[in-house]
Amino acid sequence: MVKIVFYFNLILFSLLGWKLSPPSSQADLPEITICHATGPSEMLAFLDDPKFVAFHPSPVAFDFTGMGEMISFPTPDGNEGSGYLIKAKTPSDQWLFVYQEWWGLNDNIKEESDKFYQDLGGNVNVLALDMYDGKVGTTPQEAMGIMRETNETRLENIVLGAKGMAGREAQIANVGWCFGGSWSLKSALLLENQNIGTIIYYGMPIREVEKLKTLQSDVLGIFATEQNISKEVIEEFAVAMKTAGKKLEYKIFNAVHGFANPSNPKHDVEATKEAYEMAIGYLKEKYLP
Repeated sequence: MVKIVFYFNLILFSLLGWKLSPPSSQADLPEITICHATGPSEMLAFLDDPKFVAFHPSPVAFDFTGMGEMISFPTPDGNEGSGYLIKAKTPSDQWLFVYQEWWGLNDNIKEESDKFYQDLGGNVNVLALDMYDGKVGTTPQEAMGIMRETNETRLENIVLGAKGMAGREAQIANVGWCFGGSWSLKSALLLENQNIGTIIYYGMPIREVEKLKTLQSDVLGIFATEQNISKEVIEEFAVAMKTAGKKLEYKIFNAVHGFANPSNPKHDVEATKEAYEMAIGYLKEKYLP
């Protein structure tokens, strides 16, 4: 019976990306070594957690007339990427890349992009990347299905395509929520020395010290009180950043995951206001001459 249980666990843990050390005898319990698949891909495991899904009620519809336009750009894999772009009033090498929630590039993300653009004085090019290649979920089930279908290599190519479009002289900061919060930090790594700032809104952070050592900017973390991206995960991230010699400022708000989304029925107005003040203040410091 012990052998049956062990080999069942071996198959299960292999699917989860973990490793099991075989027992030295039937009486020994297996020694488990967890290999963190840290970062954006780690969030895929949350899709099977009903409590995490419950944090994402269907967005409330609203009328939206945007300031920007949808554009396309070539990606290194030979395809095309797209995004919602609001150009700076005058030619500028300053950029803000905006990363969507698990819903996709919907009107809420476009509206948030407009807000950042306005509050940055129209002096920064704001680009909300379409990480789902045109797909948008309107229910948790739709969003879950689209997110499961994402391909890490394709997502990286979208970021690199946007980087190429912005140009070699571009100075780029990142902001994103949930799925996009994870990709905000991932983008910072891909942008290398062109990255000047990173904001994570309740996204799963990368916690691998060697990867974090390559960061070229500090990080602002805006987190929620939740089980999945928990206080323990955030503190592990903080330790990893310190070990990597990088600066991290963060706050865990007494609010649910997704609290800053105005179209979320669980939207927390006060927490959103404070978080945004932190975010826009951080960005204004990055874009000062």
